Amino acid sequence: MISRTGLRLSSVITAMFVSQSAAAEWGLNMPQGVTEVSQSIYDLHMLIFWICVWIGVLVFGVMFYSIYKHRKSKGAEPSKFHESLTLELLWTAIPTLILILMAIPATSTLVKMYDASDAQIDIKITGYQWKWEYDYLGEDVRFFSNLATSKDEIYNKQEKGENYLLEVDREMVIPTGVKVRFLLTAADVIHAWWVPEFAVKKDAIPGYVNEMWVNVPVGKEGIYRGQCAELCGVDHGFMPVVVRAVSQDDYRAWLAEQVAAKAAEAAAALGDFSHEELMTKGAEVYASRCAACHGQNGEGMGTVFPALKDSAVALGDVQKHIDVVLNGTPGTAMQAFAAQLNDVELAAVVTFERNAWGNDTGDTVTPKQIIDARNQ
Repeated sequence: MISRTGLRLSSVITAMFVSQSAAAEWGLNMPQGVTEVSQSIYDLHMLIFWICVWIGVLVFGVMFYSIYKHRKSKGAEPSKFHESLTLELLWTAIPTLILILMAIPATSTLVKMYDASDAQIDIKITGYQWKWEYDYLGEDVRFFSNLATSKDEIYNKQEKGENYLLEVDREMVIPTGVKVRFLLTAADVIHAWWVPEFAVKKDAIPGYVNEMWVNVPVGKEGIYRGQCAELCGVDHGFMPVVVRAVSQDDYRAWLAEQVAAKAAEAAAALGDFSHEELMTKGAEVYASRCAACHGQNGEGMGTVFPALKDSAVALGDVQKHIDVVLNGTPGTAMQAFAAQLNDVELAAVVTFERNAWGNDTGDTVTPKQIIDARNQ
């Protein structure tokens, strides 16, 4: 009967010699990716890997052969010698030559990775706790991308979906066959924007702008997922990245839809909304944007995330309440939502907070009040 140790050893040996495709399925290797740069990185990775493998085979082979061939039981006597200039030169020159040969393709790949010149599209990416803002420079398109995985999935009240914690309410959209430059920064703490299949990963640092680029080949349209790769806070794992690569024609159509939707939002803000409509909309906005910090029932979470139920803000001056939601509170975890929500959503969520959980102020905040507050 084969022992457990034998089974484990055979499994390791098998894993060393399985095909690369099988290793990828097991998750033992890095993804090859879809872009030219990602393929270059993968090829470089495999080249260095096999160089290291053959160095290991050679060194350990010589070592084990020497141990076996010159063992004491066969009467081997150790040689007596003191220095060898030839050997010292060889074991210095050979590793140096290997490192130089490894540096040539590595340098070529790094130069390619950092060459963000001649990009046709620039997108500014700003990291927030815990969401991403995408600003298409020169296109008047700007939006936030938030985690879309439901709380029921997160807290095991519902079966987890295929893309658990990798779903967002709004995807970044880019065209294929076009070089796109990303300009990265952050509004609060250090984040890192990472999409493995693009082979792009860079820190988003407050007060700094880093850059990277991607060019998804034509024919590789689809959805590509990633995450924040920097430990940015308690909800770090709830900050996914989703990029949809589309054809250039579809991209232009998408841009036109975004501009039209923005105009429609502005027109809607001038309409009339009943108290009930604002409460219904406000409940939706609160659940998706506010409940993670202030709790589903407005009772908050400790001293960092204060309660809204029976709070001085929700029961006090309505203009101060609007100002806090619009501009946040410096020195606290309360973010500014002026750029994250439109006028109707802001009016709805403030109305909801002032009338939910027994607050019952009876106040109805209109989109017109939000517009006026923005312009002050």
